[in-house]
Amino acid sequence: MRLTKFGHACVRLEKDDRTLVIDPGAFSESSALTGADAVLITHEHFDHFNPDVLREAMADDPLLEVWTSRVVAENLADLGSRVHQVGHGDAVTAAGFELHVYGEDHEILHPDVPPIPNVGFLVDGEVFHPGDALTVPSEPVPTLCLPGNAPWMKVREFYDYARTVAPERAFIIHDGLLNENGIMVMESGLARAAQDRDPGVDYRRLKPGESVEL
Repeated sequence: MRLTKFGHACVRLEKDDRTLVIDPGAFSESSALTGADAVLITHEHFDHFNPDVLREAMADDPLLEVWTSRVVAENLADLGSRVHQVGHGDAVTAAGFELHVYGEDHEILHPDVPPIPNVGFLVDGEVFHPGDALTVPSEPVPTLCLPGNAPWMKVREFYDYARTVAPERAFIIHDGLLNENGIMVMESGLARAAQDRDPGVDYRRLKPGESVEL
């Protein structure tokens, strides 16, 4: 399987001539959806879900389907059976990829506002994309898409999450709000998280457009 990082929280997974795209939002390149067979959306925030771009891609390819949270599915309800609502505990197949769904809520953004739905996806038992939540799946996660920076996350939580999930590989996502200085600080923290885990693990930030073979 090949994993390619696109802008911010978007990743693209490819295997056996099939392509799965996760969270192509407003900070991601629209080219992430080119040739996609399936799209996963963790929640409705604009940096993860760009309805205009997604609708355009689905209009161009009538076979393209979406798996997503309740609110996003309701937003795309006019697309009928091409949109699939999933929730915590579901196990489904999308474009030949096996998906296990984990998590229910977005991390808290405001103490007086209830969290919105957020679903994380474990793909083929290999890659876990949590969306905007620090969900820990009940099964091993070889490769973690690790949120690097967010208004809802403390630095301590970044370390704790990496330590708790304990993946062999961790690739930073959710870094689109950082300038070069912030990226440098985040990468330093990532190196420390890797050292805490094991000096031999592969923890790093992929630049947009950069790929890795899993």
